[in-house]
Amino acid sequence: MKVLANDGVSQSGINALEAAGYEVITTTVAQEQLENYINKNDISVLLVRSATTVRKDLIDNCPSLKIIGRGGVGMDNIDVDYARSKGLSVINTPAASSHSVAELVFGHFYGLARYLHNSNRDMPLEGDSKFKNLKKAYAKGTELKGKTLGVLGFGRIGQATAKVAIGAGMKVVAFDPFLEKANLELEFFDGQKLNFEIETISKEEVLKQADFLTLHVPAQKDYVIDEAEFKQMKDGVIIANAARGGVVNEIALVQAIQSGKVSRAALDVFEKEPQPEIQLLMNPALSLTPHTGAATNEAQDRIGTELAEQIITILG
Repeated sequence: MKVLANDGVSQSGINALEAAGYEVITTTVAQEQLENYINKNDISVLLVRSATTVRKDLIDNCPSLKIIGRGGVGMDNIDVDYARSKGLSVINTPAASSHSVAELVFGHFYGLARYLHNSNRDMPLEGDSKFKNLKKAYAKGTELKGKTLGVLGFGRIGQATAKVAIGAGMKVVAFDPFLEKANLELEFFDGQKLNFEIETISKEEVLKQADFLTLHVPAQKDYVIDEAEFKQMKDGVIIANAARGGVVNEIALVQAIQSGKVSRAALDVFEKEPQPEIQLLMNPALSLTPHTGAATNEAQDRIGTELAEQIITILG
């Protein structure tokens, strides 16, 4: 059987599939040529990330397909229910990248708290001529320890982010419409473990209490953070969105920064990927990454291995 990993897959995943007798193809086929390629090469398994879409027409016109796999969490680029109604298995790897996203969020938070996103740009340009000016400009950093992290969406990634926060000495408050409480187990280098039980509270309470706020919610019709939500937040809050473009109203975010309600913010995802708004790219209060939350070597290894295990189990 043939597996087409159209958006790539880790070597660990390839090795596991080949050891089980599958042929793995890592050619990237253009979206408009995908249907023809799948049929011509009798592809049984199509693996994608976020670049390739799998819609009804592709599902209808590719009878050889048995499995559609998404390396990662969100499956909004796949017509999941339709595929399953046609007898296809649709799989993903919701746990594999959780810690990677959590670490990226905290990379942003630590950078924003100490203005590293600005300092790293200004020092090469003016570090020799305006050292004292820069030192003064970036002298009002903030510590994360003792602050409150608000988490909107307390699934796997939200919980992984909360664990990092607890390790950093932060208080965690969380909102999730589907979860009343979660038990977080923190594992340490010497085998010790600590358990923390977090009971979720209302979204409004999270917004009121948070010094730092992070979103870990799926794509949805309406903004999760819009003008009304910004008004409920503490003045000077620092926000991170590494969930999905479109869950934060970016125009309202810029306005909240201008008013001082939000002091700084981090965006890993954007409403208009892959061409984010220029006013975001040029805003000095924003720390930006190009949708790299899950992009660590470790996460990609876990994703590849988990996909391979599921494929082998389903197809026997």
